[in-house]
Amino acid sequence: MITRLEARIAGRYLRSRRSSRLVSLITLIATGGVTVGVSALIVVMGVMNGLQNDLRDKILVASPHLRILTYGEGLRLDDWQRVRDRVLQDRRVVAVAPFVLSEGLISAGHDYTEGVQVLGIEPDTGSTAVTSLARHFIRGDLRFTITRSDVEGGIVLGRRLAERLSVYPGDKVTVISPAGSKFNAALGTFVPRYWSFEVTGEFDTGMYEYDNVYGVLPRVMAQRFAGLDRAVTGLEVRLVDPWQAATVGADLEQRLKYPYRALDWQNQNASLFSALKLEKLAMGVILLLIVVVAAFNIVSTLTMVVTDKTREIGILRAMGLAPAGIRRIFVTQGAAIGFVGTALGAVTGVGIARLINQRQLIALDPSVYFIDHLPVRVEPLDLGVIVAASIVVAVLATIYPARQAAGLTPVEAIRHQ
Repeated sequence: MITRLEARIAGRYLRSRRSSRLVSLITLIATGGVTVGVSALIVVMGVMNGLQNDLRDKILVASPHLRILTYGEGLRLDDWQRVRDRVLQDRRVVAVAPFVLSEGLISAGHDYTEGVQVLGIEPDTGSTAVTSLARHFIRGDLRFTITRSDVEGGIVLGRRLAERLSVYPGDKVTVISPAGSKFNAALGTFVPRYWSFEVTGEFDTGMYEYDNVYGVLPRVMAQRFAGLDRAVTGLEVRLVDPWQAATVGADLEQRLKYPYRALDWQNQNASLFSALKLEKLAMGVILLLIVVVAAFNIVSTLTMVVTDKTREIGILRAMGLAPAGIRRIFVTQGAAIGFVGTALGAVTGVGIARLINQRQLIALDPSVYFIDHLPVRVEPLDLGVIVAASIVVAVLATIYPARQAAGLTPVEAIRHQ
């Protein structure tokens, strides 16, 4: 335990004097190095956390926590009502709804067509809704209310898809479905089925993949479009805790038996989240090297202090101060540099992170990164680990110069020139 005298001597060595201006300058540089390293580490960890959390939230806008599907040829679930009732028996399940997923080509009467992912869902916007898609409409809603008489139903489109087609609510679009194609003997080929829909709304999830290619139909209409009759593609499940999706999915698979299988949202995007975790680890290790470099500055600073204060150390030893006391003086001095640098770095890093996140200062290409700006979220656990690691590195950096100072003999130190 450091004594009051040792603390006062350590504080005195840190203060600038005429004879030790260079040492004080190096002390400031070492403190600044720790500050820069800690703040950079906090910002980068916040960026990685923000990307992971923002992507998760956007993925879960139109994707459920869990999907119940079948093995075999094609995605088809015929007895979905019975399976739904069994899934609802699990207390970890909040809501279950059937869905239909198929593909097609969409045109607004122009000379070109666009590929479209056709999603059929229940038009439910209440508490039993499986996803939060209903809260991301910029025009219209999930009621699919049509005003035209020359269409077969209503469809809602992603904002980017609607912009490319130049359509608005009330406009008519044609969707080509591969299901229900009929063979034309005269032409010797299959003729696809053409469907006419009225655009009844647009949604903007902020997730490029959804807004760019998704069109949503009522579940009954989507069943006809996909040629599934009364069957569906599968069931969407919303859970109390989305992070338990893998565990709940495994339990449901055991309960439902073959041919049913569960696919959770983490497995569907496993490669993306694995890449983010790896990048977070790699960036953390790389930026921690900045703190290590700052630690070398602390070593050089304390070594210079030992050289500059050698005679004073000899006088203290001659007056009866034990070697352990000398070690504590220099450990305290290095720890003070680490504490001050870490504190300044933590405040600076958190401030920069909040500024970038609130002002959305860094724009991204949503076609590449799925999101339109760089999100930053500082997790308390990461902040604590960074602060603790920085202080530990700073304290470890004091071991060599502290032992060097404690090893000086009084006579040799006093004679030092």
